[in-house]
Amino acid sequence: MTEDEVVEALRVVAAAGTLPPPATPEAVTAAEEVIGFSLPTLLRRLYVEVANGGFRAREGILGVSGGAAQGNFADIADLYQDGPDPSGRIPAGLVLIYDWGCTIWSLVDFRDSAGAMWCNHEGECWPQDVNLAEWLTGTLAGTLTVETLLESQPTS
Repeated sequence: MTEDEVVEALRVVAAAGTLPPPATPEAVTAAEEVIGFSLPTLLRRLYVEVANGGFRAREGILGVSGGAAQGNFADIADLYQDGPDPSGRIPAGLVLIYDWGCTIWSLVDFRDSAGAMWCNHEGECWPQDVNLAEWLTGTLAGTLTVETLLESQPTS
């Protein structure tokens, strides 16, 4: 799917459900300032044009300030308040956006304008070989699942 097609598909999802209203451009800019990287183009469009997070099953992806929260995290900038991951396990620029449960997170790479996706599980962080548009399409279609994420986990 193109970015426009992903945005339109998620507009349909937003119209049918109870997603938060879109974020303000100021809220997106504030998150970027805390994180230290610009949001990937598609993620910015989704937050500002469709809804401030909430896409996907359960609680959906994290939003920016005032949007969808997950567990102990209020928004995507929440973990960056004190800088990138102090353990060094998650490189700067990778941002947690979706909690699959059981300490399995999907992350989006803010260093890449297409939003390359990563996974973090039990201290391991690895690339998923999909971008945000492909990740969203796969999760909405049910073809990208926690099982497929874990199958791609490197073995040490």
